[in-house]
Amino acid sequence: MQVLQVQLEIRPDPAEVGRARRWARSRLAGLGIAADEPLAENLILLVSELVTNAVVHTGRPAVLRLSLPGAAAEVPQGAVASVTVRVEVADTSSRAPVPRCARGDATGGRGLALVACLADRWGWSPEGAGKNIWCELDRCSQPRQGAELAYGGGLSAYEGLAFEVV
Repeated sequence: MQVLQVQLEIRPDPAEVGRARRWARSRLAGLGIAADEPLAENLILLVSELVTNAVVHTGRPAVLRLSLPGAAAEVPQGAVASVTVRVEVADTSSRAPVPRCARGDATGGRGLALVACLADRWGWSPEGAGKNIWCELDRCSQPRQGAELAYGGGLSAYEGLAFEVV
């Protein structure tokens, strides 16, 4: 299967978060992924969270990258076709991302918890003088046996942690 890799430069301005969401939606629509499809909704939320973190916590330019499924490969009859969508945000800050447990009345601090809950996988790595924070969502052409949903939802780094919902 071919993978389409696209990127958008992000200025250190909170208005860039909305621009990043619109840009990501347009890339998904171009691949036939409907805006109301759970994969698209989750992907847009993940883009929003990762770009917000880069803009708010670094105050520096960043780069949003999407790796999207291209032309579908032929799948043998009866097999489940799956693709992985990857979101990456690279910035020039060397500060590592720090997951937090926000209090019920806090207005922030939930971004990485959302990423951990919605993505099948996520992580970060050093990149040049900065870092690259990434997450992946899997999409199947049909639900896996016994699964209600055909898209991501792993807990990765937050497995076993309890979060207070108020």
